[in-house]
Amino acid sequence: MAPSQLLNHPPPPDRTIRLGGMVVAGSVHKNLSSAQPEIRFDVTDGQAAITVHYYGIVPDLFREGQSIVAIGHPQTDGVFLADDVLAKHDETYMPKDVADALQRSGKWDPRFGPPPNAASWNAMTATPKETHP
Repeated sequence: MAPSQLLNHPPPPDRTIRLGGMVVAGSVHKNLSSAQPEIRFDVTDGQAAITVHYYGIVPDLFREGQSIVAIGHPQTDGVFLADDVLAKHDETYMPKDVADALQRSGKWDPRFGPPPNAASWNAMTATPKETHP
């Protein structure tokens, strides 16, 4: 489920879901001083962003601007509480829901190359349309 889908059609609070998106640059905040490490970061699909809160150690491949999948539950305060965070090693990987959302918003067209880095989304306009002579 992409962040915009979660915000527009929230599931029942007891349902476990997979939230996929790109980690927003500058949104990662870690607290490693507690008994159990905790991290907060925002995930976006280019249309909406959701804050994810996770207790534990994120994968070594976790980075700002990269795709992740968080498995967990949306909370009543709008924060997504993750039970697990997965990161892919392939820089072109993007969860299907996120790819679909970027295409619907006009921010990415797979015919013109790999998905854009999440850090560039604020400055993006719609993708160029193919022209035929």
